[in-house]
Amino acid sequence: MEIIKNMETKLTENKELEEKIIDYLEKVEKNQITRKLESKKRNLLLAAKQEYDEANKTKKDYQELILELNEEEKREFFNEIKNLELKKVKIIEKIKERIVEKEGTKQNIAIEIRPGTGGTEAGLFARDLYRMYHKFAEKQGWKVEMVESNIDNAGNFTFVAFLVKGKNVFKWLKNEAGVHRVQRVPQTENKGRIHTSTATVVVLPEIQDIVLNIHFQDLRIDTYRSSGAGGQHVNTTDSAVRVTHLPTGVVATSQDGRSQHDNKEKALFILKSRLLEKLQNDEAQKTGNLRSAMIGTAERSEKIRTYNYPQNRVTDHRLGISWNRLNFIIEGDLEELCKKLIDYQVEKEIVNELAN
Repeated sequence: MEIIKNMETKLTENKELEEKIIDYLEKVEKNQITRKLESKKRNLLLAAKQEYDEANKTKKDYQELILELNEEEKREFFNEIKNLELKKVKIIEKIKERIVEKEGTKQNIAIEIRPGTGGTEAGLFARDLYRMYHKFAEKQGWKVEMVESNIDNAGNFTFVAFLVKGKNVFKWLKNEAGVHRVQRVPQTENKGRIHTSTATVVVLPEIQDIVLNIHFQDLRIDTYRSSGAGGQHVNTTDSAVRVTHLPTGVVATSQDGRSQHDNKEKALFILKSRLLEKLQNDEAQKTGNLRSAMIGTAERSEKIRTYNYPQNRVTDHRLGISWNRLNFIIEGDLEELCKKLIDYQVEKEIVNELAN
């Protein structure tokens, strides 16, 4: 039995969160918070819980039987128990996705990075963040496409927007939105003083067309000559595209695509995402619940993470956790951090559902 306990510890990283999820689903099952969940989502959650309960019951039955078996039979049952525990972990991951899923969104995203306070150093930090997300995307097998970039005389970003496409992109990177802070000694600093700079990251999910009722006559599409690095046609044709949604004044541009058609598609992606964000924020303000609406999507009013170079430390202020491996994280090693943020968001969603 000690072997089983050790195995369970290794397979389940956060048993406490798993227990909270199951407790939450039991309340959903007993109709205590059913009215707060749309029907489709509730049915999917209950189906997943039933699958989890069946796997858990079978595992417990095997654990009782194992005491009566010889050593060879025990080894076979240990493998069965291990497989059932793995199945439970996968079901919990599926339930987490259901809890935090955003209706009407796909998995592809647009990321926008803007330097904040700190002058040139902030622009350099914005470039470092872009590189970090680009490397993480490469490790995950995702595709990165540049939308728009503005660069200063020093070669640093004053603004950059890019698409990230692939499996579970939104799930992994949605919690990156917010103010990121860096503390380090700039190359131009002669006295070795540490400077603090910031950059704001915005994460916009791709929107399903059915969610936004956009009429073509409400759009103004302008073309102009691109100044970005889009290939041989840049600076020779009017390939850059600006799309304006006339009723709201929301604007999106793309200039770093390979053609006018490519830039138009990317600009429309950004426009639809910004429109949904605006509608959600407007609705949240009406109901006086803006802060809770911003969890996991924006949180731009305060810093969410600090990158301290002298101490090689990254601190996520939402989690209250630090990692002394900034040198790896800034090179795209974000998996552990993102996993913990997903669990953080799941717990937040459960608390909010039970509180309302």
